[in-house]
Amino acid sequence: MPTPIGEILIARGKLTPERLARAEQEQERSRRPLPELLVRLGFCAEADVRQAMAQSLGIPWLEPAALRPDPAVVNLLPASLAHKYAALPLRRENGRLLVALDDPLNLSTLDDIRLATGLHPAPAYADPDALRHALLEAYHDSDDTGGEEEDAEIEVVREGEENIAELQRLAREALVVRLVNNLLREAVRARASDVHIEAFEDRVQVRYRIDGILHEAPPPPQRLYPAIVSRVKILADLDIAERRLPQDGRIKTHILGHDIDIRVSIVPTLHGEAVVMRLLDQSVIHLTLEQLGFNVEDLARYEQSIHRPHGMLLVTGPTGSGKTTTLYASLRRIFTPAKKIITIEDPVEYQFSGVNQIQVRERIGLTFARGLRSIVRQDPDVIMVGEIRDRETLEIAIHAALTGHFVYSTLHTNDAAGAIARTLDMGMEAYLLASSVQAVMAQRLARRVCPDCRTLRAPEPEMRLIMERETGAPVPDRLWYGEGCTTCRFTGYASRVGLFELLTVSESIRRLILDRASSSQIKALAVQQGMRTLRQDGWAKVRDGVTTIEEVVRVSTEDE
Repeated sequence: MPTPIGEILIARGKLTPERLARAEQEQERSRRPLPELLVRLGFCAEADVRQAMAQSLGIPWLEPAALRPDPAVVNLLPASLAHKYAALPLRRENGRLLVALDDPLNLSTLDDIRLATGLHPAPAYADPDALRHALLEAYHDSDDTGGEEEDAEIEVVREGEENIAELQRLAREALVVRLVNNLLREAVRARASDVHIEAFEDRVQVRYRIDGILHEAPPPPQRLYPAIVSRVKILADLDIAERRLPQDGRIKTHILGHDIDIRVSIVPTLHGEAVVMRLLDQSVIHLTLEQLGFNVEDLARYEQSIHRPHGMLLVTGPTGSGKTTTLYASLRRIFTPAKKIITIEDPVEYQFSGVNQIQVRERIGLTFARGLRSIVRQDPDVIMVGEIRDRETLEIAIHAALTGHFVYSTLHTNDAAGAIARTLDMGMEAYLLASSVQAVMAQRLARRVCPDCRTLRAPEPEMRLIMERETGAPVPDRLWYGEGCTTCRFTGYASRVGLFELLTVSESIRRLILDRASSSQIKALAVQQGMRTLRQDGWAKVRDGVTTIEEVVRVSTEDE
């Protein structure tokens, strides 16, 4: 355990126990950091507090004489970032970059340094005034300080007239290549599903979608933005000169031991092209049904459904709720050389050896419906249709399910019963639907409590009331929450778990479908027959310490 700062300062004779007690009382009242209060109250000098913090945290304290950087590493960090974050690269040590910092606990600063240099920073404390002086000395010849010459000639800027040859040159410069590589490397390290790079009038914004939530990351220098976009275009084999129309591409790469497919989307915006890269980690294909988060009863019922010789199973939920991952885990469970499996997807996200996968190409007329017609002539046992978007695709899929094939597909509805109502609304005959659909499963993804920093504490009163009102049962005094650590990037959550609602179509539910009953009637009967709703599955996972009340409320609604 680190020694408390107060004890260190008392041992050094820089603080009295009485003053420490007063500062701690003020900390209880104001909720402000103790080091800040010690300086603000005049109890300690800032330099003494910083040295004590360094000792407490095991971070080196550098005297002014030690702030002499190796010239070979200074240029690894652009001057604009060095001045912005008061960060001075000093030297390489054991594969890491020793960096003197005004605030070595600022994670975004450390992320920015790692992004710009490609090296993990080893932070060290330094006196702010000495550090500023050392920065001016180290970067005194740099033209990358963000300043402007007062006598500079005014230049007329014409939008969209960047020299293409110059962009191509910049896109291949070591700094730009390193920036893009580090953006992707950091995304994989953080388990991000998407990388967003956007330009605004006065800044560049980089965000990672981690466990379904967007998190800001340190941005690159604004002047490099066009070159960064061009670098992404080169990697995705897109037209570097086209900046007026949207473009889509794909990158296949290997990062940090992971085979990654990256889907690239670029669209023109007012202040430059916006880039979104979706990272598809091919290791996801190896997830099992057990790893998705099924409870024992639902897993047994789901397995029974997918092992039927024919029929249809629908997985429903909003975009990003894990439907494709569930379908691939299902295919893995039933896969044997004795079965022929064909999929038609838009796009094919994961490559599955032994399965025939077809990519929809609407530009040349290869739609879900047209592809599905051809698939049924390929003698398949199992068919997976990425998404049912129209009546024609639905009709062909149901016909296949009624003629000896098992069909998997997805829909966009809020709950399982709603999927049945949706297919009826698409014009499908009730008797065909009742005869073909074996099960419908709705799902959501909730963030898991981080296993490395989880602790028991009382839930917020408002959250407790919500759970008690909906479950009709008392909520435990303490539930599991993540405190925040480096594993979870101080969010308290690490990875995600599925919330599931499995509706198996019994004979009584088939009769309701034939009567074109409402989704609420179908759901009510399914619950009577033992279906656990999305919300109920969420509450069970809260009691088990898997997720939190806040997450269940975030990803689902009370009527789900």
